[in-house]
Amino acid sequence: MKTMTISALVLFLAVPALASAKAETQQQLQREAKISMKQAREIALKKVPNGKIESGELEREHGKLIYSFDIRGNKPGVTEVNVNAIDGKVIGVQQETPAKEAAEKKQESKEKKH
Repeated sequence: MKTMTISALVLFLAVPALASAKAETQQQLQREAKISMKQAREIALKKVPNGKIESGELEREHGKLIYSFDIRGNKPGVTEVNVNAIDGKVIGVQQETPAKEAAEKKQESKEKKH
């Protein structure tokens, strides 16, 4: 019983610290970025005619600081556009089919539960 109580207490204290660390990391990433989210959005939208951004985030991927946007346009599915947060160059454009998009959302859901 003591072990279970101690484990619950450790978990209770650790969760806010983890959430705080993530927020701090996001702040650090924003300080490193040389272009703003607004500028990156404008750049990304030029790659998807008549597109609307569904989500966007600043992240470090493969050692590069990037803005990643999911844009819904005329094609089925979502187009992911990655913009370098330092120089504003588009470094990736990938079309995700509706099936791939659904699989990705399912995976993200599983990761959030753990």
